[in-house]
Amino acid sequence: MAVSYHRPTKAIIDLEAIRQNIKQEINWSKKEVFAVVKANGYGHGLVPVAIAAAESGASGFCVATLDEGIELRQHGLMQPILVLSVISVQDVLLAIKYDISITVTSLSWLEKAQHILSEESFSSLLKVHIKIDTGMGRIGFLTSSDVLEAISFIDESPNFNWEGIFTHYATADQIDSSYWKKQHGCFEKMLSKLPYLPTYVHDSNSATSLWHHSQGNMVRLGIAMYGLNPSGRAMEEVYPLKPALSLESELIQVKYLTQGAGIGYGKTYETTENQWIGTVPIGYADGYSRKLQGFYVLIEGKRCEIVGRICMDQLMVRLPHEFPEGSKVTLIGRNGDEQITLQDIADQLETIHYEVACLLSPRIPREYK
Repeated sequence: MAVSYHRPTKAIIDLEAIRQNIKQEINWSKKEVFAVVKANGYGHGLVPVAIAAAESGASGFCVATLDEGIELRQHGLMQPILVLSVISVQDVLLAIKYDISITVTSLSWLEKAQHILSEESFSSLLKVHIKIDTGMGRIGFLTSSDVLEAISFIDESPNFNWEGIFTHYATADQIDSSYWKKQHGCFEKMLSKLPYLPTYVHDSNSATSLWHHSQGNMVRLGIAMYGLNPSGRAMEEVYPLKPALSLESELIQVKYLTQGAGIGYGKTYETTENQWIGTVPIGYADGYSRKLQGFYVLIEGKRCEIVGRICMDQLMVRLPHEFPEGSKVTLIGRNGDEQITLQDIADQLETIHYEVACLLSPRIPREYK
């Protein structure tokens, strides 16, 4: 998808906010921080965010795919990188080539990888982190016997380096901590049965680090790094988080329509009186959902309702009076005394701010400050 630099719509990423959030986490947790930059840095931009994170004291990175890790390496980032998901066994040679640690969830995967690695000659080992499924039901070993068998297999192999062990909590961002305690107890029990501990033991995502006392020596800092509360509005932040992303555009046309004029596809809005209508060049192809019809944008500090169906590339807003074409439109961020947050949009869409940020299309240019 081509990045649309030649229109006024852009996402502005405040890298200093990301730096500040990371520094606060380091001071709070007193642990190593791996910056989670998967999914294009939660929509903020993979490489610029990673560079800012490294400058702020993050000692490594977490990604979702091997390709994301390779891209970081190709941009000169040499800190440890962990792929949080399972990669294809056929790609283990790439993981070694680019010195990227991978997640292991079964003995059968290790056996298949061993078969491939035994046919090659490497001076480096494949770095692996063992994932424990303590109740997420997603990926990971379920029993201590399976984990011990995997560790024994790794120890006896000349091709692996057991670098870490970790789990992930399903409800760390919720007020009710009973299930978190159950998962945490499961992880503690698993650790107690290990013959020794690897370099990294980690069970802290953003929510766990903010609101729970957990095991391990490393934090996987995700959504909080971008200045967003992991719980949405449910729990208060233990230190102030500064949002890093804002989304802006401009009015590309302003017109005066008489009563009874239809707006947009399906004529889902009809002017009830003579009204000023403005058009903004952003739509659902940019990740700005059609369900945001009836929500609002900010222009000159005033809330302007989105009227008519949001189009693929444009949307229309009702103006309180005539605004000049070229007037700044804020879709996320502060404008005058008003502010629209990612959480506000998530509430409107009945989803989470993670999804809103990640859905912002690569067509929108990211401008860094």
